[in-house]
Amino acid sequence: MFDVSFSELMVIAVIALLVIGPEKLPKVARTLGALTGRMQKYVAQIKEEVNREARFEELQQLQQEIKEAANKTQASIQSNLQSVAETFKHEVEDFQLAAVEQQSPTQTSLELAPLENELVTKTMPVKKPRAKKATSSK
Repeated sequence: MFDVSFSELMVIAVIALLVIGPEKLPKVARTLGALTGRMQKYVAQIKEEVNREARFEELQQLQQEIKEAANKTQASIQSNLQSVAETFKHEVEDFQLAAVEQQSPTQTSLELAPLENELVTKTMPVKKPRAKKATSSK
C-alpha cells in the first residue's frame, strides 16, 4: 500500500522517541504492533468473506446450469422415447393388419373352434366336502 523506505522508518522512530520518551516507547510500540496485527486479521477476514461469497455465487450459477442441462436432456430423452414408442406401435399395428389380410376368414374360424372345445372340456372338477367321522368317547 504505502511505499515506506527504511530511512523514513528511522525518522519516524527518532521523532517517536523524542515525543513519547524512552520509558513509554516500548509500551507504545507493543500497542501499535497489536493494533497492526488486529487490522491485518480484520482485512484478511474481509477478503476471505468476499472470496467465499464469490465462490458461493459461482457454485449457484453452476448448479443452475447443471439443472438446465439435466432438464433439457430429460426432455430430449422423453421425446425420443415417445417417438420410438409411436413407431413401434405403428409397426405392430401394420404387422397385425398384414397378418389378418393374409389369413382367410374360414381359416381363422376353423383355428378358433378347437380352442373353444378345449376350453369347454378343461373345466376344473368341483371338490365335495368330506363327511366328518364320528368319534367314540371312551
